[in-house]
Amino acid sequence: MTTAFDPFDLAGTPLANRIALAPMTRNRAGESGIPTDLTAEYYAQRASAGLLITEGVQPSSVGQGYPRTPGLHSDEQAAGWRKVTDAVHAAGGRIFVQLLHTGRIGHPSLLPDGLVPVGPSAVAATGQVFTDEGAKEFVTPHELTDTEIRETVLDFAAAARRAVDAGFDGVELHGANGYLIHQFLAPNSNVRTDAWGGSAEGRNRFALETVRAVVAEIGAARTAIRLSPGNPYNDIHEPAPEAAYSALVQAIEPLGLAYLHLVEGTADDRTLTERLRKLFNGPLVLNPATDGPTGPEALALVEEGVTDLVSYGALFLANPDLPARLRAGGPYNTPDRATFYGGDHRGYTDYPALEV
Repeated sequence: MTTAFDPFDLAGTPLANRIALAPMTRNRAGESGIPTDLTAEYYAQRASAGLLITEGVQPSSVGQGYPRTPGLHSDEQAAGWRKVTDAVHAAGGRIFVQLLHTGRIGHPSLLPDGLVPVGPSAVAATGQVFTDEGAKEFVTPHELTDTEIRETVLDFAAAARRAVDAGFDGVELHGANGYLIHQFLAPNSNVRTDAWGGSAEGRNRFALETVRAVVAEIGAARTAIRLSPGNPYNDIHEPAPEAAYSALVQAIEPLGLAYLHLVEGTADDRTLTERLRKLFNGPLVLNPATDGPTGPEALALVEEGVTDLVSYGALFLANPDLPARLRAGGPYNTPDRATFYGGDHRGYTDYPALEV
């Protein structure tokens, strides 16, 4: 019987096990979005995962939606990430970077040079974003022109090239949780009537073009995408996601991506997960629906063939040696929510490992 502790071949990248670190925003980047030595320590501590997926990393200046998040659009940022990948590889780990353009989720006060958030349509999200000046209402984004959309696709491809040059084993495109790629997919945030909207096929186009551009730049075996069908986070409304996401996955499948990463919101999402799994012949990474943080019970999803890898968020944040703890049946450190976002090493690199 296959278990989560068995090795796995991820499109040619050998993984020690089938347990992944889920991407989690930590808001601890240095000046100008450059990863710090603390960032390298944080990821290296968790290198016993089969696969590490980083926090969201903006592919361009305008892609930033939160304070102190890292980028991959400058040489200095790439040099900072090289320290991270070197540290992870020295510890025996494998690491993909998640490229995240937040689109309309953000605020002008977070952006340089008078930039404003952008989106597929001039439709503001309901809600607020945290800034250093406190919570601020989301603004109406600048609607990207056809030329600007194509430039944004190229931004993703350029960031993917920087990532591979900085030593990453691959790139995960963030097409979930209400950020730019997801905004193009959703009918309430994409009300365009041109070729980038107007139908499910049109709304899927930006995701497909971005995936294809990254594949052309770094190869399919280094390219992955994360999706969260029907997830309402960040004011997304997808009333009938099955048909649109089935078509999207069918269009992506022939490219031979490294993996598809699905995020479930509720137990009802499992039916669609299983459908998309059948449509995608490559590896599946699953962040399953749970009542709280994903726990040891999720390991059974690998044994049952529901997924190839399980991604852990908060539990991995608090337990740097999570695979060893899962194998031993615990004990587990308790995540401290007060230190999830921003700050120093506390709640970041000071969670203890098991004594050996």
